[in-house]
Amino acid sequence: ERSTRSRAHRSPGARRPRPSEASPQMAVPGGRNGLVEDDDVADQAGAFVAPSDDEEAPLPPHLQALSDAAQNGDVNALRTALDNYGGSIDDPVEDGDTVLHLACLYGHLPCVQLLLERGANLECKDEEGAIPLHDACAGGFTEIVQYILSFAANAEGCATRMLNTVDAEGDTPLHHAARGEHMDTVKLLLEAGACPKKENAYGQAAAEMADQDTEVRALLTAKQVEASIHMAD
Repeated sequence: ERSTRSRAHRSPGARRPRPSEASPQMAVPGGRNGLVEDDDVADQAGAFVAPSDDEEAPLPPHLQALSDAAQNGDVNALRTALDNYGGSIDDPVEDGDTVLHLACLYGHLPCVQLLLERGANLECKDEEGAIPLHDACAGGFTEIVQYILSFAANAEGCATRMLNTVDAEGDTPLHHAARGEHMDTVKLLLEAGACPKKENAYGQAAAEMADQDTEVRALLTAKQVEASIHMAD
């Protein structure tokens, strides 16, 4: 089966809960078998609460500042956070995503521009094998996709490599744009040289990501046939 954590569904409103959204049971030293029930929490006020296995540990402040700025689209805060950060701009900050992944995922072009000016790697992969272009395409952020492809034109072969990069499920950026039925993004990717015939790990071409009887599916199916005829010639 396909992963339930498909990037096409990783919208700003669908991210994992923060540690503040605590589960009903929390591991606390001294509790019964290390657990404290809901009605015991008040009695344990002030006690250290360790995150359980299904909770995320809080991000360190320096990473939280980068993450928040990228997600909120606050380019000034992002500039300050980058100036104060001593690590690599390509370090993963949240869920394996770099700051550039987050800026693309949340659709903030000014943040993307700043990050690329600062040297962020367009081909840096997250824990799912996806590059920032996957995120921009999944969200249908055509202006960001255009900017990324134009920026990549300065590096020989970069744009072509990105268009052909697959994530852990074998999906290209075109697969993600098609799944979201983002027509303008799909057209842009095709014009840039994306291959409509390329199949993912499930044997599906980009056309099969879109619903039946949609313009995106019709376009991609036609392009797929056209590419097959061209190869036959």
